Amino acid sequence: MLSGLIGRKLGMTQLARAGGELGAVTVLAAGPCVVAQLKVAERDGYEAVQLGFGRKKPSRLTKPERGHFAKAGVAVSARLAEFERRAEGPLALGQTLRAGEVFKPGDLVDVSGISKGRGYAGVIKRHHFAGFPGSRGTHEYFRHGGSIGNRSYPGRVRKGLRMAGQMGNERVTVQNLRVVEVLAEQDAIVVQGAVPGPRGGYVVIRHAARPGKKARKTGDGGV
Repeated sequence: MLSGLIGRKLGMTQLARAGGELGAVTVLAAGPCVVAQLKVAERDGYEAVQLGFGRKKPSRLTKPERGHFAKAGVAVSARLAEFERRAEGPLALGQTLRAGEVFKPGDLVDVSGISKGRGYAGVIKRHHFAGFPGSRGTHEYFRHGGSIGNRSYPGRVRKGLRMAGQMGNERVTVQNLRVVEVLAEQDAIVVQGAVPGPRGGYVVIRHAARPGKKARKTGDGGV
């Protein structure tokens, strides 16, 4: 019906693989999401469906945001996101979409979320630099990044050079995670592997944009 849903990361656990080995999985709350807006090409320039997820106090919204939800006749949502329609079917403002209507076991999904913030980190933690030798003349320079440029050319520090700085707290997308199980009654899905963010963090779950070879495998030995 749609290309995805908004949800939350509930936590990680493990399931037994076909051969008896344990594999890591993540449980995601996928919906229920409510249709907050239907975008059409004639008015908006493109086709999309805007979904809302969660609840939020109306007092914490701006007046235009409160008007947006009032126009749709739906409760105030904590998160909004747009998705493409994958199949023809009736959709109306205020309609509720659940995990079992969008996902099924075996699907490949891309999960986007905000990664955990690690604060200000050095080059060893942030970029996995090796550091300097622990002996052999190294003096008070063990965890530094070393030289950052040349004197003559280019005569400056190039943009994007890996250095110390804020780590984490940025949008991260993990691609091609396989849906192991759909818990329709709990509006949750179980995906193979890890997803970004802490427990309780909001995530956007979409059908894989570039499934590649993994989608053509009938059994990859995973969970």
